[in-house]
Amino acid sequence: MLVDPDRPAPAVAVGTVAVVAHRKKNLGGGLDELRAALVGAGVEHLLWYEVPKSRKAPKKVRKALDKGAELVFVWGGDGMVQRCADTLAGTRTPMAILPAGTANLFATNLGIPEDLREAVRIGLHGRRRRLDLGKLNGEHFAVMAGAGFDGDLIREADREMKGRLGRLAYVWTGLRHVRGELTRTRITVDGALWFDGEASCVLFGNVGTITGGIPAFDDARPDSGSLEIGVSTASGAVDWARTLGKMATGRSDDSKFVRITRGRKVKVRFADPKTYELDGGARSKARKLKVRAVPAALTVSCPDRDAE
Repeated sequence: MLVDPDRPAPAVAVGTVAVVAHRKKNLGGGLDELRAALVGAGVEHLLWYEVPKSRKAPKKVRKALDKGAELVFVWGGDGMVQRCADTLAGTRTPMAILPAGTANLFATNLGIPEDLREAVRIGLHGRRRRLDLGKLNGEHFAVMAGAGFDGDLIREADREMKGRLGRLAYVWTGLRHVRGELTRTRITVDGALWFDGEASCVLFGNVGTITGGIPAFDDARPDSGSLEIGVSTASGAVDWARTLGKMATGRSDDSKFVRITRGRKVKVRFADPKTYELDGGARSKARKLKVRAVPAALTVSCPDRDAE
């Protein structure tokens, strides 16, 4: 059952709070300011975990849950949020996001600002919303997942480049991969054949704004109980320039190179293996993708009003 998005939930009593932080990420005055803010807010029992890489976060989240955490603050970017959300999915323990990463797309879509004090306030006293997640090949995602052009883009935007260029890294790598090859792709949505042809990119969106701040899915909501599904047939620099232009200035489905639909269960088969990614994190190459929506999977501390 979904929470009424117009009815604020009561603030949770400040009790056992966990922080799971990517120590290489930064926001405001850093982790020292975060600790001071939580203690100053009256947190009586603080569990504190720092990790050097996001893939090490799930173990710490499980440890926090075992110790009775009533709220888990996640410090980092979308990759960190995705790893923690994958672990918290299906539990009733809320996640509070401290957007300390490069893109922070999930936080941005929810209206959580890149302001440490305000993000802490929202985490402790904001309304609790039960939000959907997607699940691709057994792993949850909060923002989006994709394969093809998008997967190549994410894979090449390595940590060093993102550290030096930030969001421009995605633009740079996008230009390098804009001539990605078309691949025979077959997509079924909720048991019915939806697409069978040459495609360069397949995306699954839980929210509207995706990689690089692109508004790809105009009608997406993270509490709809479904996922947005998009496929692009753009194959060269001119095609992609037109496609991205439509996304930036109008609706994505206005582009002749884009098809978008909505569904709950999706199966994708590629003629050749494609790199796929979840929330900015590259995974392996695969010929088959199995994707589904997981309604009301995650409780998140959100502002009292939705983002514009």
